[in-house]
Amino acid sequence: MPTARSRSTRLVAFLRVSAYGLVGAGVAFAVGFGMFADYISRLTTPNDPPAADAIIVLTGGQARIDAAVSLLKSGKGKRLLISGVNPAASRRSLQRATGGDKALFNCCVDIDHAALDTIGNAEESAKWVENHDYSSIILVTNNYHMPRSLLEMRRFIEKVEMTPYPVVNSRLDGGSWMTNRAALRVLFTEYTKYLGALARAVVPLRSTPDGVALVDAATTSVTKNN
Repeated sequence: MPTARSRSTRLVAFLRVSAYGLVGAGVAFAVGFGMFADYISRLTTPNDPPAADAIIVLTGGQARIDAAVSLLKSGKGKRLLISGVNPAASRRSLQRATGGDKALFNCCVDIDHAALDTIGNAEESAKWVENHDYSSIILVTNNYHMPRSLLEMRRFIEKVEMTPYPVVNSRLDGGSWMTNRAALRVLFTEYTKYLGALARAVVPLRSTPDGVALVDAATTSVTKNN
């Protein structure tokens, strides 16, 4: 029968191992965050990305949609999906906010208002891509949001060439993100979400009961944050 002393020794050993584990996890988290932030800070918006079959933009900022519409205007894609649009504003207001041509919006822009987050963006985008049988897309979102967006997209969209088009609102290169509280907060939040996306990457997908459905191009809209 174990004595009180042996039980105490085991408890001390357990606490010591637990403490080492927590310290190790904390160091790994901090190092990973530093690498993540440094990678984000070095992302730049491509000057002349290769053309693709279509363009997908994930809402969360006006600059994202403006960039996607500009790509569509310049012929970098045949069609544009704006994913994650809030239904509170009209389609017309979205077109006006981007300075987009009404004829261009009517012919070549589809609007998804079903997605509520990045996972929803990926699910709805996958339906749209499969329905149109696209083999290449340009993905537009903010630089800090791009790594997680690519992870989620690639879980749902297979065998499709995906060109990232990161939109940079504030330059963070040269380590400037370390002294920018707002940037640190955004990067930290996005890093924790990215870790969650990494964990989900090992979870097998289930087929949706409704199968593939075309996004309604006539749906009303406005943007919301991811």
